[in-house]
Amino acid sequence: MYAWIWRKLPGAVWGKLSVSLGLIAATGALLWYVIFPWATPLLPFDDVQVESGSGQVDSETVIPGDDSGEDPEAPDELPYSTHSNDPHPSSSPSR
Repeated sequence: MYAWIWRKLPGAVWGKLSVSLGLIAATGALLWYVIFPWATPLLPFDDVQVESGSGQVDSETVIPGDDSGEDPEAPDELPYSTHSNDPHPSSSPSR
């Protein structure tokens, strides 16, 4: 198909090359500014529904983000650095 388009384009090699680049740019612009904005509401990517199953919660079930089941003895400090990838000096292996 590309060979057929190349043969149908007018002009010499440089003319065909410039016309084909113009066609590629026009097709990309048409897709980017017309087709994709039109199709975006029709796509299901923003239709996210999270279900928790049956809706029944056992006493053993842990719900993420629920602060009522936290251990009062748990430390409030993270065991790792949030600023760098360097491990804590006490956890490094001895030589």
